[in-house]
Amino acid sequence: MPVTDLMSERPELLPSLTLAYIGDVVYELAVRQHLLEKGIYKVNDMHKAAVGLVCAKTQAVLVHLLEDEFTEAENAVMHRGRNAKGQHNPKSVPVTTYRQATGLEALIGYWYLTKDELRLGWFFERLWQFAEAEKTE
Repeated sequence: MPVTDLMSERPELLPSLTLAYIGDVVYELAVRQHLLEKGIYKVNDMHKAAVGLVCAKTQAVLVHLLEDEFTEAENAVMHRGRNAKGQHNPKSVPVTTYRQATGLEALIGYWYLTKDELRLGWFFERLWQFAEAEKTE
């Protein structure tokens, strides 16, 4: 099956690191768009605001907060992403944290490629809620 068919018909069959790579881009873009919508226009300010939302530690926390709300298929995608062996060794976070983040990014990539806007919207709404709760603590 050609890759283009996999993308449109069975993205779960793509390599999990490919899903994570796509998911990383979708995640970063959503965060930046959200910051623009909040009125943060200067690149330096946007970068400072984005760092805490896009880091592996935040992504791993989100996995723990939301894990009971993922479907069996979503958990399978995330599990594959978490267990994928990449070339990158994280320096600032434990390997387990980094792998949980990779699993979440794979799931975001999966949602994006399956055009599951409902689940993507749900996830990002939960992220914004988490970010607001973190500000008040």
